[in-house]
Amino acid sequence: MRCPYCGYNEDKVIDSRETQDATSVRRRRECLNCGRRYTTYEYVEKTPLMVVKKDGRREAFQREKVLNGILRACHKRPISVEILEKVVSEIEKEIQKKFDREVESRYIGELVMEKLSQLDDVAYVRFASVYRQFKDINQFLRELREILSKKMR
Repeated sequence: MRCPYCGYNEDKVIDSRETQDATSVRRRRECLNCGRRYTTYEYVEKTPLMVVKKDGRREAFQREKVLNGILRACHKRPISVEILEKVVSEIEKEIQKKFDREVESRYIGELVMEKLSQLDDVAYVRFASVYRQFKDINQFLRELREILSKKMR
């Protein structure tokens, strides 16, 4: 590891611990030349998970895209960003556990809707209206009736 300050090639590890989600190791290091300290993170190298879009295109899974879609659906709702980050982490873990190399975008969208339906009805309907591309008010009303019937049970 090269020191980010002086470029020296040798350091010593002062402290080492797992991150909260146990997906990486955080190490505090001290340069043996200049004495300055810095932090590094160690991750398991994974093959990138590819998302197969509706039109057949493939692109790398991007956690930020999932989070941005959920943030838009939850705009002005009483849900903290911390909770939304946790939801995205759950979605990402579930996808990685179930799929090795490729996942259909449809599966991700359905998973997001499932999580949002448990979290907030308004956010769920907002996301569903964009994801399912409601063409008219009747589709919107059918979705609302379905939510209400689940709540009555």
